[in-house]
Amino acid sequence: MHFTLGHFHLDVVSDGTFWIDGGTVFGVVPRVIWEKLSPPDERNRIPLALKSLLIRTPEALVLVETGIGTKLSARDQKHHNFGRGTLVAELAEIGVRPEDIDFVIDTHLHFDHCGGNTVLEGGTPRPTFPRAKYVIQKREWEDATHADGLTQAGYDPADFAVLAETGQLRLIDGDVEIVPGVTCRLTGGHTRGHQMVLVHSHGLTACYPGDVMLSTMHIKPNYITAYDLSQERTYAVKVKLIEEACEGRWVIVWGHDPKEWLSRLEKRDDKVVAVPVRTTG
Repeated sequence: MHFTLGHFHLDVVSDGTFWIDGGTVFGVVPRVIWEKLSPPDERNRIPLALKSLLIRTPEALVLVETGIGTKLSARDQKHHNFGRGTLVAELAEIGVRPEDIDFVIDTHLHFDHCGGNTVLEGGTPRPTFPRAKYVIQKREWEDATHADGLTQAGYDPADFAVLAETGQLRLIDGDVEIVPGVTCRLTGGHTRGHQMVLVHSHGLTACYPGDVMLSTMHIKPNYITAYDLSQERTYAVKVKLIEEACEGRWVIVWGHDPKEWLSRLEKRDDKVVAVPVRTTG
């Protein structure tokens, strides 16, 4: 799906869909409520999309997120009803090769957001995007490379460890503009080093919120996943994000929404709703 934002050209591309336990996706929200939004299968799983954002600016080609990728074991493929990632193929369809990417931004290093960072070559992980600098928050890198019993299940070193060896790792600390018009904003909440991405061009803004607000089903501030390390922090970030998005008429790019790609948030009476953005693609 292609859209323009000021002088920038953006594409939302997909790595496919995976299935995950619905209860963990909605946290404290009772099943009797969330199953109306996303009916689960017989294993209590619901589908989530794996969408990445490609940003073309005059200075660089920036890719936000890389999906699950192609390294999952047969057991994990079955568990998540996922085959092999389609991101590289979808990029090829719009004329983009892996070597064309200048920057990859990972909102965080959970397997479903950065698995496509690397591919296996002779059984050894190598960067999928050979020229790119991979932009990761310093505290996210520290937590992922020193995971404990609470966090280690979400991280796979095969997705990111090699980046330090190849010199492609760029660690940032806090809010940083990566190229003119593309900014990483540290949010915390979901993980300690989670970041979202803001794109600004000629007075217009697009936002890739990552897992602090992963779908249109999670607009309510208290709809927070069970995976979030600090639900209090996620709640505060969402309240601020929703307010900014409504006031600025931001375009929200949904990373995990299985139905919607782009929306604007609007206040209607006593609630906030997601209004689909129609595009050229």
